[in-house]
Amino acid sequence: MESPHLPTEIISYILSYLHVTDRKEASLVCKSWYEASQDHRFQKNATFKFPVSTSSLDFIRALARRPRCGLIISHLDGSSLSRQILLEVGLHLGPRLDSLALPGSSIIESSLLGLLPHLTSLRKLDLHGLDSLFMSGAFLSRQEHRQQVQNALGNLEELDLSDLRYLSDLSFNRLTSCTPRLRSLALAGCHIAFEFDPYRGSPVGSGSSALVSLRNLLSLLQKQASTLRSLDLSRTSITPESLRSIAQVPGLRLEDLSLRGCKELTDYSMEILCKHQNGLKTLDVRACTELTSRTVLAVATDLKELQSLSLSQDWKITDKGLTELMALPCLRTLDLSECLHVSGADLVKGLSSPQPRAQLQALSLRNCSYIRDTAMFSLAQLLGSNLRKLDLTSCVYLTDISVHAIATYLPALVVLRLGWCKEISDWGLLGMVEPTKNCEPRDKEEDKGPSFTRTFGNMGFFQPPSLPFQEKPRLVTDEDLGAFRDQEGASLLALRGLQELDLSACSKLTDTSITQVLRFADLQHLSLSMLPEISDDSLVSVALHCRNLTSLALNLCPQISDQGMARALPLLHRLQHLFMACCDGVTNETLSIIALHCDRLRTLDVSMCKDITVHQVELLQSRLPFLEKVQCRFANGADFTMVL
Repeated sequence: MESPHLPTEIISYILSYLHVTDRKEASLVCKSWYEASQDHRFQKNATFKFPVSTSSLDFIRALARRPRCGLIISHLDGSSLSRQILLEVGLHLGPRLDSLALPGSSIIESSLLGLLPHLTSLRKLDLHGLDSLFMSGAFLSRQEHRQQVQNALGNLEELDLSDLRYLSDLSFNRLTSCTPRLRSLALAGCHIAFEFDPYRGSPVGSGSSALVSLRNLLSLLQKQASTLRSLDLSRTSITPESLRSIAQVPGLRLEDLSLRGCKELTDYSMEILCKHQNGLKTLDVRACTELTSRTVLAVATDLKELQSLSLSQDWKITDKGLTELMALPCLRTLDLSECLHVSGADLVKGLSSPQPRAQLQALSLRNCSYIRDTAMFSLAQLLGSNLRKLDLTSCVYLTDISVHAIATYLPALVVLRLGWCKEISDWGLLGMVEPTKNCEPRDKEEDKGPSFTRTFGNMGFFQPPSLPFQEKPRLVTDEDLGAFRDQEGASLLALRGLQELDLSACSKLTDTSITQVLRFADLQHLSLSMLPEISDDSLVSVALHCRNLTSLALNLCPQISDQGMARALPLLHRLQHLFMACCDGVTNETLSIIALHCDRLRTLDVSMCKDITVHQVELLQSRLPFLEKVQCRFANGADFTMVL
C-alpha cells in the first residue's frame, strides 16, 4: 500500500522537530523531503563554504533560488576559472548576498572590483590576509571605482582587514571612506604605526605613510564614532599611550574590544580604557603579559555591563580582584586559563556574596594548577544549573571528588574538559567512593627491608618507599558495578545534555567506567586519547550509545584494534574527524572500513601507525569525497601530510 502524499508544509512542520544534523540526513531520503528541508525557517543566516572548482559554477547558480545567504570561497587566484566564479556570484547572488569571505585567496584588484558593485546588500566583508589586493598600494585609487564601491557598500556593517602586511594609510582611507556605517572593524595582526609625540601629546604620522598610522585610525574612529561598536586590534604593537587616545575619542561607545597579544599594554592604560569605555560588553586581553590584578579591579569597578572577559595567559594576575569581578551581574563568560596564580578561593568568595552576582555560563580554568577539590566543590555548588561550559584541562590536582561535585551540581553542562586530570579514576566517573584500602597489619615474619625518605637515592640494593601518586586505585569489581546500577548517585550520566567531553590522558580510566558512563545521545565531540587501559570494548560501547559523534580522538590508545573499528565505525554515520595517531593495533584494514562507512569524513590522523601504508591512504582519499586533510606522518616509516 502506497503512503499518502503529504503537502510540503506538513513535512516541513515535522522536520522542524529534528536536530539540524538529523534534518540534513532526512533531506537526502527523497525529493519531497529535500524540498521541505529548504523551508525559509531552516535557512536563516545560512553560509556556504566551498573551494574554487568547475562544479562551483553550478552550485552558485543553484543558490540563486535562496532569498539570502553568505559565501566563503577559498583558493581564488588570477585564473580564468576564479574570475568566472566571481562573475557568477555577482550575476546570480549580488543583491541576495549577506556576507563574503575569501580565505586563502590571491586575487587582483580588477577581479574584486568586478564583483563589489553588484553586492548592494552586503553586510559583512572579510578580506583578511588578501595581501595581493594591497601590495601595489593602488587599491581604489580611481575615483570612479571608489564611487561604485561606495554605492554598493554604503550599508556595510562588518569589515575584516586582519593580517594585511601591505595595508597603507592611502588604501585604508580609500576603502573605509566607502563604508561610512561600520559597526565592526578588525585590524588584528596589521602593521600599524602606533607612534606618539610625548611633547605635543598627539599621534604622529602622515597620510602618505606606507603603514596605517595612529592618526588615520583615530580620524576614522572620530568619523564613525556614532555607529562603530566593535574593534579588534589583537596582535598589533599598540602602546599604552595609543590605547588611551583611542579610549578617549569623543562619542565613541565600544561594546566589543579585542586586544589579544598586545604585550606592551599596562594597567594604567587599561584603567583609562575602562573609565572612558564603560559600556564594553566583551573584552579580550589574552596574552597581555604585563597586566596584573589592577586591571581586574578596574574592570570590576567600571564595566558594569560586561558579559564576556578573557584574561587567558595573563600570568601576573592573581586571585586579587576576582571577588569584585563576581559582583558584575551581567558577566556570563570568564576565561582564566593559564593564569597560574589563581586558586579559585576569591571566585568562591565573590559568588558567595548576596545578589547581584555573576551568572556564569562558561568558565575556563585550564592550566590553573593551584585549583584544588575544595575550590572546585564550592564553585560547582555556587554556579549550579547556569553553567554550560567548563574547562578544567591540566588542573592536575583535581580528583574524583571534583567529578562527583560536577555531576551533582552542574546538570546543564554542555561542554566538559577534564584532559590531563590524571588523578581522576573509574570511581569518579561512576559516582562512587573508593572503599577504604586494606589496612591489615603486615606479616611480622616478612622482611620488607629498610624504609627511607623520598630524598634518599636508590643505591641499587635499597628500595625507596613508593610515593602516593604512584599508587593505582583499587579496580572496580562486578559487585561494585551492581551497586552503581542500583544507586541514585552523582555519576557522569547525570550530565544528559553533554555535547563535548575531553578525558585525554586521564590514565587511570579503564573500560569499566567508559562502557558504563559514556552514554550521551547528544555527544558530538569526544577525546579518549592517551588512555592506555581502554580497549575495543570501550570503543564499541561509545559507538553504540553516542551515535551523534562527529569528532573522535583515540590517539595513543594501544589496545584499540581493527576488530573494534569494524564493530564501531558502521554505527557512527556522522563522523567527520577521526584521530588515531600512534594506535599500533590498527592496520590498513581499518582504512578499508573507513572507506565503507565514513563517507562524511573530513579529517583523518593516522600518524605513526606502523601498519598503515601511504598507498592505502591515497586510495582512501580517492574514495571519500569530503576528505580534506590526512595526517600520516611516519605512518609505516613515511613522513607525509596530505592537504586536499
